[in-house]
Amino acid sequence: MYSSEMQIEMVIDDNNGALDAKGNDVDFSTYKGKVLLIVNVASKCGLTNSNYTELHQLYDKYKDQGLEILAFPCNQFGAQEPGNNDEIVEFACTRFKAEFPIFDKIEVNGENESPLYKFLKSGKWGILGGDIQWNFAKFLVDKNGQAAHRYYPTTSPLTVERFLWLYALVVEGYQSAAGNRVASTMGIVFGLVRLVFIVGVSPLFSFGESLN
Repeated sequence: MYSSEMQIEMVIDDNNGALDAKGNDVDFSTYKGKVLLIVNVASKCGLTNSNYTELHQLYDKYKDQGLEILAFPCNQFGAQEPGNNDEIVEFACTRFKAEFPIFDKIEVNGENESPLYKFLKSGKWGILGGDIQWNFAKFLVDKNGQAAHRYYPTTSPLTVERFLWLYALVVEGYQSAAGNRVASTMGIVFGLVRLVFIVGVSPLFSFGESLN
């Protein structure tokens, strides 16, 4: 049984780990310190065009700021990923200019599910918990290898962007901008509180009493 407290590099090893599209073992320690968006992809799904397009946009924007997208082809949902690894990679890279890593085809549910997905699904996800529902389910993994967020297959990859600074996962650029927005909002709140004390609280109580 995998605990949600275990780190990905502890679960994935040379004996049971992921393979790249060429069949080579993948050393997940190379992703240590990065934020990972892990997606089970398919080439012939109704969600394919929008997801691959937006995954490319997200990766292009944040790949130099600590974000890595890991795409795992899976044929378990409607047999919508029937091609071999070479065909899948060519499709993603030619049609959608995908630059993020595309791995060996895996299973994400059932007896032969990938150890990686067994780990990812072990988190306390509430109504999102349990088996993967369809193509393009998404997991956000923080810099420590902890699964931080799980998204429905229909959730836009661009939705993930708003969570990057919230979990303090990626980078300073977006995080600083977000921090400035928070600071600005807090400044307004404190300004209003200060105004109440300057004006005095008695008029407020008088106004409330006049409503009774």
